[in-house]
Amino acid sequence: MLAAREEPLRNLIHASVTLLTVLFPLAAQTTVTGTQTLTSGQHLNLDDGTTGLAGGDLYWTSTPQLGSFGSAVIAFPPGSVTASNFASITQAQLIGYTYNSTQVFGAKAGTVFAVYTNQNNYSAVLITAVAADQTSVTLQFITFHSPTISKVVNNYSQIDSGFPNSGIAVGSLFIIKGGSLASATTVSALQSSLPPGLPSTLNGASVSVTVNGATVTPVFYYAISTQLALVLPSSTPLGAGTITATFNGQTSQAFNIQVVASALGFAGYYGYGSGLGIATNPFTGALYSYTNSIPPGTTVVLWGSGLGADSARDVTFVTPVGGFAINSLAALYVGNIPATIGYQGASGYPGVNQLNVTIPANAPTGCHVPVVGVTAAGVPTNFITLPIGAGVCQEPEWGRDGTALSSLATQATVNAGYIELNEPLDASGNVPSSPGTYMPVGFFSYTGAGFASATGVVSSGGCIANSTIYSSTISGLVPGPIFPSGINLEIIPTQPPNTFVLPPGTVGPGGSETFQVQGSNQVGGFTVTASLPSPVLNWTNQNAAATITKSKGLLVTWTGGQAGTYVSITGTPGGPGAAGSFTCIAPLSAGQFTVPPYVFAALSGQTADITVQEQTVPQTFTAAHIDYAFTQGADSQKVSAALQ
Repeated sequence: MLAAREEPLRNLIHASVTLLTVLFPLAAQTTVTGTQTLTSGQHLNLDDGTTGLAGGDLYWTSTPQLGSFGSAVIAFPPGSVTASNFASITQAQLIGYTYNSTQVFGAKAGTVFAVYTNQNNYSAVLITAVAADQTSVTLQFITFHSPTISKVVNNYSQIDSGFPNSGIAVGSLFIIKGGSLASATTVSALQSSLPPGLPSTLNGASVSVTVNGATVTPVFYYAISTQLALVLPSSTPLGAGTITATFNGQTSQAFNIQVVASALGFAGYYGYGSGLGIATNPFTGALYSYTNSIPPGTTVVLWGSGLGADSARDVTFVTPVGGFAINSLAALYVGNIPATIGYQGASGYPGVNQLNVTIPANAPTGCHVPVVGVTAAGVPTNFITLPIGAGVCQEPEWGRDGTALSSLATQATVNAGYIELNEPLDASGNVPSSPGTYMPVGFFSYTGAGFASATGVVSSGGCIANSTIYSSTISGLVPGPIFPSGINLEIIPTQPPNTFVLPPGTVGPGGSETFQVQGSNQVGGFTVTASLPSPVLNWTNQNAAATITKSKGLLVTWTGGQAGTYVSITGTPGGPGAAGSFTCIAPLSAGQFTVPPYVFAALSGQTADITVQEQTVPQTFTAAHIDYAFTQGADSQKVSAALQ
């Protein structure tokens, strides 16, 4: 039961093209040109064309002399290169010159010279004028940026290197992020995988991967200045290796990668490796969404890359007649419930895999029900979420539904925020005499897609782990002063997130506090009331979290709490080298919840702070300039855990 041929290609566009337009809007140029006038002591940064009193590549001494700065070195081209043909100089010419350690030289109008900059780029410079009194020099410059690699990740999961579930699988679709990687700045179309297949060079770019002394050449789906999308040959040896990108005759510095047999990444609709996953109807290809959720018991197709080698489809599309299974997952969980995998393997397109999965009949419902695959070794995939239910998904624990989510996700910008009360409890579950009740406040501006795929949001009954660096463009919004009722106190928010502390005794369990917030040019004024739950939650087995064996998971039990609330269990990095986080949600009435082993398997590091928090259902409120805001009350207890 394989899906329609067009769907994987559409998935690729969702997961890659959306990503690149969100994450890297500023790094499209491969050359920087301009003219700058330097006065005594001023420096010129040829890499970006800026001036200052320190740093840069060149500085003016007013003797009249120019000097190179830092590791920048200078070359003087042959006499055939003059002011008259300066504009036609090429990067290839600059690469061919011999650079030396000359630091200072006499400046004369009409002189042309070359600089290998502090950031390893090649620049041509023309002295157009020297002031008669030698107080300034005017320079015209052309800087050709060298290719740089900042990150290499699975196209779909986006999991960063160093995590247990990272690595680039043979036969997988992966992306290189960086700068000056190719001549194009936008993706006009994906390369066709029909015969003769995907190209090994595109828009002046090529890529080389070397592992254990063997070198292979990936092929391209697209190539732009800031990002390359490629398929790693199935024949690539496994192990630690390096990757380089070449553009305009220049090769980047080698970037370390780890090639693995399999490392599946599920496709997220908004391209961040998290949030709403891409799930389609196996017969019609229709996409499930927040307003078209998946009924339990339904078979869907999930998309991604990284199941493993598929040499027949490294370069060209080949229909998998009868299926070409690549069974690297031992299990798949939907809301912590095991699901049946009917097929996992080739989709037909190079690097793109599909999985036919039946949603368990007893799966939890909601807008963010987590989905994760796990290998026989216990290594998880990235965590995506699916809307499960009937029609518009419902999420009472977050105080919103699929209609609201879908509407916000389509906006270019979403301004959202919160103001909360949080009562910290001591180890015995009592309210300590100090420091007082915490008041977290935060308002932010997201892209619509970034808001919709924010990590850490999960439906009740499930867990989600984050093994990626959340890359959406987020900026803080600052409201005006906050005045709590009945307290002679003015609270001044700064760039978020902020956490303030109300004086002890101001509010206790079951109590409420009303906040009058003065408007600013970013957040309109509002008045809102937050209430703490009562009675408080009692985490009854805190000692179990002191030392956690990751392969066994963690059982959390509790008593007390206010009826109708929810319990969140979170893990955040707790020490040097720790990375990754997780969030689980359960109804208070459950009395217990087990954080599965595969959640801990997604974390690196040896320590984590485990927090168990009772939280009321969020109550939304309105404010000018804000699209979505809520208030909430909570009480919480925290344990510092050793992970083993």
